[in-house]
Amino acid sequence: MKKKSYLYCPFFIFLLIFSSCAYQTDQPTNLELLSSIENAFIEIAEQSKPAIVSIVSGNSRRRLNRFGSGFIFRQDGYILTNDHIVHGAKYIGVGLLDGTKLDANLVGTDINTDIAVLKVDRDQGFPTLPLADSEKVRVGQFAIAIGNPFQLDYTVTTGVVSGKRRSVLGGLTFIRYQNFIQTDAWINTGSSGGPLLNIYGEVIGINALIRKVENTPAPMRAGAGFAISSNLVKTIGNQLIANGKIIRGYLGIKMAEVPQGIRIDEVVFGAPADRAGLEWHDIIVEYNGKKVQKSLEFRLLIAESQVGKESVIKVLRRGQERTFNVTIAEMPPEMAGLPFEDESVSWKMLGLAVRKLEKGDSQRYTYLTEKDHGVIVERVKENAPGSNAKIPRGALILAINGKEISDVQTLEALLQAERDALELTFDIKSSHGTEKLTVHLQK
Repeated sequence: MKKKSYLYCPFFIFLLIFSSCAYQTDQPTNLELLSSIENAFIEIAEQSKPAIVSIVSGNSRRRLNRFGSGFIFRQDGYILTNDHIVHGAKYIGVGLLDGTKLDANLVGTDINTDIAVLKVDRDQGFPTLPLADSEKVRVGQFAIAIGNPFQLDYTVTTGVVSGKRRSVLGGLTFIRYQNFIQTDAWINTGSSGGPLLNIYGEVIGINALIRKVENTPAPMRAGAGFAISSNLVKTIGNQLIANGKIIRGYLGIKMAEVPQGIRIDEVVFGAPADRAGLEWHDIIVEYNGKKVQKSLEFRLLIAESQVGKESVIKVLRRGQERTFNVTIAEMPPEMAGLPFEDESVSWKMLGLAVRKLEKGDSQRYTYLTEKDHGVIVERVKENAPGSNAKIPRGALILAINGKEISDVQTLEALLQAERDALELTFDIKSSHGTEKLTVHLQK
């Protein structure tokens, strides 16, 4: 056996040397590899720039005090950007790569996710950037940020995805829904609203903020960058286009993460959780069959639930597993960080803020159909006649004293005519079904 072994060994070594040499000659050099990577970044930048815009906003064309970025994601001129760039602005302007300046209309904005949608118009269609599936983003993959830091248009920076599902802001008076992608690609003032891209030129997120390094000089904001995940951007963007605003589900609890799940630290009186029988110190372990452990993910599940839909919540109560059916309500405007002013007759007389019934409501409120008519109750003031009569938020007012309500103007006119009445009979439709409620007016 030894003899046979030595006989074949020199030939085997020759094959190894030959195959190794042949393999090496087919491989690109280090310089060629670097050149290939460099060209890939250049191509992504060149292909993406036509769909990326600069944004200016302020009180007027002459009083511009905010600058940022955005990108076109639909050929008919819809632009995604950050809420903090355009919130409250009376004028918004958009600049294209070719130098064209356009006036933009604000379609809708969501302070809770820092997402806004703008609309610009021209005769021909616009170039667009596609949205990637952010669930498929992997930590360590390349990330390319393009924006206008310090008004330096179309600045390109590269890095990697440093983390996923980040939640970084605390101490706010309103609820924020966060699902950030962390990156070390350089982001700075003015980069907000611009896209964070993968190597295919797809948007994996909207650049939103940076966590500043302590003791960094004032003009510099270098640090960890955070982008709003593309899946959240897509969901919010499409809702804003359809409805002009976001309707979120509401459970009515304060919570904390514990090893077993989500512990309830407080139940808001009269909220869906309270009505369903959930209690302080219950530990939520499942929501509609999905295990829950992170408060961020649980908040998003509640927020994205349909208003009026019955959800199944499984909890641990004193070590015993229990199941509750909870009808999700609409989040109160004050909890969404939205300002509220109402000088209407319905607010002053009943403590009810109402709005017109819109096309998308039948998709969001499970108890409504496209054939319904009336006005939606947007807000209910505590201890006011409407609240005392148990008219819930999200209810559809069909009629008052037998007279059909077709729009807000009809409601206001009817209430004005009934100012001296002692009580009013409402026909409403809500998650409790269709019913008549008597409202006793305060005199």
